[in-house]
Amino acid sequence: MLSVHGRRPAAVIVEPLARALLKTGVSPNTVTVAGAAVTIAITVVLIPTGHLVWAAVLSGLFAAFDMIDGTMARLRGGGTRFGATLDATCDRITDGALFAAITWWLIYSYDAHPSLVVAAFIVLVSSQVISYVKARGEASGFRMVGGLIERPERLIIGLVGVGLQGFGVPYAIDVAIWVLAAGSVITVIQRLMLANRDDRARETIAPPAGAEAAK
Repeated sequence: MLSVHGRRPAAVIVEPLARALLKTGVSPNTVTVAGAAVTIAITVVLIPTGHLVWAAVLSGLFAAFDMIDGTMARLRGGGTRFGATLDATCDRITDGALFAAITWWLIYSYDAHPSLVVAAFIVLVSSQVISYVKARGEASGFRMVGGLIERPERLIIGLVGVGLQGFGVPYAIDVAIWVLAAGSVITVIQRLMLANRDDRARETIAPPAGAEAAK
């Protein structure tokens, strides 16, 4: 939801930063990789060691690079196919690192109930599936817009839960994980339904390369 409606308000801050970086000669792809690398380092170091507040604040700060690189590309005249692929790949890696680090902390530091650990694994897997369904659907020509828990919501809920838990709010991470688990499953179903309702959903496709030869 926020990925559709939240970009215009954020543009007030993001666009000046993007313009400033372009003036220095930094490329959007460099910002993509740098933002992902720093975010991954923050999550895998700070969360497992229990520095939850710093992890939430710094991860949220550097997650903003995900908007800056796209804005830079737009201001420069448009992004490239490789840039879009690189950005999507880095997003998947950073999401995986964040929720893997949270799951690690739940198991080894929080002494979480097994059901909460299962919910965390659901979030970890479904965060990848949500993005894959959209990418695969768009590759098939479907219009895949919206969903209950997209990447911005996922990051906000996850990091707010981590931060509040670090401040001592009881069960903050529990609530965040369960909300994400339920919402992510719903979002996967929503996106599959979007694909199923598309006018081109029943069109046949060519078999994969080598399929006929294998008969």
